[in-house]
Amino acid sequence: MAFPKDIGVIDTMLGIPSSEDRADWYSWFAPLLRDEESRQMFKMPAQYMFKGVPKVDQCDDYIAWTVEQMDRFNIDKALVGFHEESPTAIAAKERFPDRFFFDVPADPNKGMEEVRRLKRLHRDFGIKAVSVFPCGTFPQVAIDHKYMFPIYAACVEMDIPILINVGVPGPRMPMAPQKVELLDEICWFFPDLKVVMRHGAEPWDALAVKLMLKWPNLYYSTSAFAPKHYPKSIINFANTRGADKIIYAGYFPMGLSLDRIFSDLENVPFKDEVWPKFLRDNARRVFKLD
Repeated sequence: MAFPKDIGVIDTMLGIPSSEDRADWYSWFAPLLRDEESRQMFKMPAQYMFKGVPKVDQCDDYIAWTVEQMDRFNIDKALVGFHEESPTAIAAKERFPDRFFFDVPADPNKGMEEVRRLKRLHRDFGIKAVSVFPCGTFPQVAIDHKYMFPIYAACVEMDIPILINVGVPGPRMPMAPQKVELLDEICWFFPDLKVVMRHGAEPWDALAVKLMLKWPNLYYSTSAFAPKHYPKSIINFANTRGADKIIYAGYFPMGLSLDRIFSDLENVPFKDEVWPKFLRDNARRVFKLD
């Protein structure tokens, strides 16, 4: 059950800093934040949930700096959000194609315009996934809303996973769009769609386990949780029937440091045979990294 240090880790949620103000990363859902503390005080709208949000010092080459941090912790590859207008994302793909792979955050409110954009980025840049934050779209779009269906269909056609935030969101906004039960109909209607749950699924993590048992293409990633806070239901599922379903994801540098994550991982009670699947093999298979 000891944490293995000889596995090249695949991190399915990591960010590359830039010289821009980090608060700009969250401006797209700023209209949903109504309390003054969220709108004025936080560098990230869920900062109240995290102790010691990493401070990234200014440097001349954030991409190389990020690769250095990955090397320190034996992170072989990392999934990073791709924005076509971002020179950082383009440069990271060009300079380190073997270290980074990319998901595209999608806005289902844009309809077929968004579907065409996703397909173009998949064709031109080889994106490996689409991501959606249902509570953070503006206006909010629930997991099972009709606006989501064109996005799901496009992911099936491109044969790439969709990453969906589930559970009570950290930012102070209504939670209803991310109720885990809403995935049941989606998995039923789109049996070929690979869905990876992000951000914990709490307080419905036990239901998430039930749904993963039910639906072959439903998975869970550990994003935005320090390993000491992984839900017990998820650890137990990984150690029993769900070893092929649980995928490692960090949250660096958005909310957690790599030092914190990897020191906590040493105390997670996964079985020996679970670790390679959790840290590498499941991500390799689901995101088709071979």
